[in-house]
Amino acid sequence: MTYRLTDEHLELRAMVRELAEERIAPRAAGIDESAEFPWDLKELLAQQDLLGTAFGEAYGGTDLDQLSQVILVEEIARADATTSLIPIVQKLGALPILLAGNDEQKTRYFPRLASGEWLAAFALTEAAAGSDVASNRMRATRDGDDYVLNGSKRFITHGSIANLITAFALTDPEAGGRKGMSAFIVETDTPGFAAPRVEHKMGIRGSPTAELTFDDVRVPAANRLGDEGEGFKIAMATLDRSRLAIAAQAVGISQGAVDAALSYAADRQQFGQRVSDFQGIQFMLADMASQTEAARQLTYAAAAAIEADAPDLPYWTSSAKLVAGDTAMRVTTDAVQVLGGYGYITEYPVERMMRDAKITQLYEGTQQIQRLIVARQLLARAGAGARR
Repeated sequence: MTYRLTDEHLELRAMVRELAEERIAPRAAGIDESAEFPWDLKELLAQQDLLGTAFGEAYGGTDLDQLSQVILVEEIARADATTSLIPIVQKLGALPILLAGNDEQKTRYFPRLASGEWLAAFALTEAAAGSDVASNRMRATRDGDDYVLNGSKRFITHGSIANLITAFALTDPEAGGRKGMSAFIVETDTPGFAAPRVEHKMGIRGSPTAELTFDDVRVPAANRLGDEGEGFKIAMATLDRSRLAIAAQAVGISQGAVDAALSYAADRQQFGQRVSDFQGIQFMLADMASQTEAARQLTYAAAAAIEADAPDLPYWTSSAKLVAGDTAMRVTTDAVQVLGGYGYITEYPVERMMRDAKITQLYEGTQQIQRLIVARQLLARAGAGARR
């Protein structure tokens, strides 16, 4: 997949980087310590029209291309991974509507999401159905012009603060998750909906990860996305695209760690010289920077694949998440090593970056799941080649 950074892309990067360095980075340590959602930064992003990048101009959005959306996430994550999740999850929650929603649904919800008035979330995972999405158990029973939802969801990012949730439930339990699951738009002020538990996490601590319960939640049939039984297809199409944002987040975390390690090594004196003058440290920094750049370029290529609606899209986005997530974990761990004892204390940002990096290997599909997807794509290519 080919791509080219335009002047508009570079201007966007410069603008978001300045905003992140001046307004987001100074808040990052406090957000991590308090584990509280940064409502002030959510408002900041909304005021800068940075929550409507995935929505068309007709709905009040800015309709940025995929590469621009990647750059946005990357630059925010370079300063703070928690805050980068605000635009990531806003798009994630809306993607099922973007992919399968009708005009009435888009007109009803997108203006509020594009402006940041409402927050969105994506509710697929359950306690017994993480990687095995088809094992979902939540039910949606038709009752006249409504569906009645019963069940629970687990590990839902922003689930406790969202105004709108795209939720997945079985409308035909006998058919199972692959053929009997459907997707719904749920407004969280609907009676019977609750978020009784928020997880205490190792990283991304200011982003609430919630358990959700649905107790006879009545949802209008007009809020179903697509036809009955299309939920699994909608969920997979969503994840094939949303994984790109996690790759971008991982690249941003890596770059933040590289920058912090470089700054420290150039300033710190040991044995009468700068730490950066030691060849061993130089080799570490070279590897960290090179690996980060490799992950960035693969992520940009995956953005181009989405833009082109490539038939092998899962190969690109899963490869990008796989490489970028593993790179983020490796680079942040090395950044802690470069700083030595100072890397292990909260006075410096690299220990937070290391904790934040781990989640990029887990959510939106673990690295093992990404490897399965990539392998299946490769085998499908090989099979198609053999048949020609």
